[in-house]
Amino acid sequence: MEISDEIFEAANQRGKAKKAAYPTVVSARYDRRISKVVVSLASGLDLAFSPHDAQGLENARAVDLVDIQVSASGLGIHFPKLDADIYIPALMEGFLGSKSWIAAENGSRGGKSASSVKSAAARQNGRLGGRPRKQPMAEATGISLDKATKIAVAQS
Repeated sequence: MEISDEIFEAANQRGKAKKAAYPTVVSARYDRRISKVVVSLASGLDLAFSPHDAQGLENARAVDLVDIQVSASGLGIHFPKLDADIYIPALMEGFLGSKSWIAAENGSRGGKSASSVKSAAARQNGRLGGRPRKQPMAEATGISLDKATKIAVAQS
């Protein structure tokens, strides 16, 4: 795919705007004492986050996090042993992964919650014989099995 001069120039302008809007990374390291990745910015601010909360780093061991590289633009950090990247503007906005990854993580955490209401509902459901079994379409709709077969054959 060939890139036109206009597209290239537009990309450069977007990059300059990002660099003007966000401080660049000066250094990044993994602090074993607090089990966090610490990113030092040109503004003097240090950002720290748990690698288990970041997409691509969630299963990382401490040894995988020792080598961190700063991108040429200063807007990203790279973990070579994991082939994972963190985009600093997104990190500063509170996003530690893609929207779908964050949604999956939130859903996973929600499903693990164990409130007293959820426990009581599960006990009550168990007393009633558990979750109802799925019924074939013919039984669920009240259509006779012969008629359901004819409908299925006619639709195919």
